[in-house]
Amino acid sequence: MPDRDDWDTHWDRFASTASINPAQEMRFELVTKMLAKAGVADDSRIFDIGSGQGDLLQKLRSWMPGAALAGVELSQRGAEISRKKVPDANILVADLFNPPPSMAALLNWATHATCSDVIEHVDSPVQFLRSAGKYLEQRAVLVVTVPGGPMSAFDRQIGHRTHFTKESITAVLTEAGFSVERVYLSGFPFFNLYRLAVIARGEKLAADFAGDERGAMARIAGVAMRAFHYLLRCCLDNSPWGWQVVAVAHKQAPQRSSE
Repeated sequence: MPDRDDWDTHWDRFASTASINPAQEMRFELVTKMLAKAGVADDSRIFDIGSGQGDLLQKLRSWMPGAALAGVELSQRGAEISRKKVPDANILVADLFNPPPSMAALLNWATHATCSDVIEHVDSPVQFLRSAGKYLEQRAVLVVTVPGGPMSAFDRQIGHRTHFTKESITAVLTEAGFSVERVYLSGFPFFNLYRLAVIARGEKLAADFAGDERGAMARIAGVAMRAFHYLLRCCLDNSPWGWQVVAVAHKQAPQRSSE
């Protein structure tokens, strides 16, 4: 496995940093807003696709205490951390391109699904979402977030293959069998500023947080992250210039052959 796709090591190094990442916090707020608009309720079944180390599932549990939650994660380490955060969620370790038998219990299960900043890490986003769609019931709502704007050296270091535009995420979702309801370009202006800071720091960003937390750059980065926690709350949910792409789609019924 290439280093950029070694998620067990990634979560060992960056799990605590990811949990306090202001950009992640902004994304998850957007996800819950979109789910609320889609009519999610306490009896919903929510499937987190690429659930990482469980921060979104934890937020969903706090927000929807009665909902049934499930997650699928490629990394064993990520799943272990997630299960500690959300013990009552059904979190499976699986490669959606080659799912194990345990995934069969979730076929056509979800009424709502989330996929937050995941598909930029896979070689075939269309095939990934097509595979994930098997676990959603017909007309289920899918909320996807993906990065837009320029790619940083750190993005490449952690395995980003591509960033998306409104047009490209629409094309991916449509080809994967989803009907796109709306695409938002979120985050202007302060998320864009945050991303520019990440781009400027480049590959050194990983060392800022993975090394000695008492180091000078770690302290500076920590101050910057605390500032952005406040600034990112003031971003526009939708504008022509936002670099956080958010899509809301529905699973389509398979087309019947005319023969």
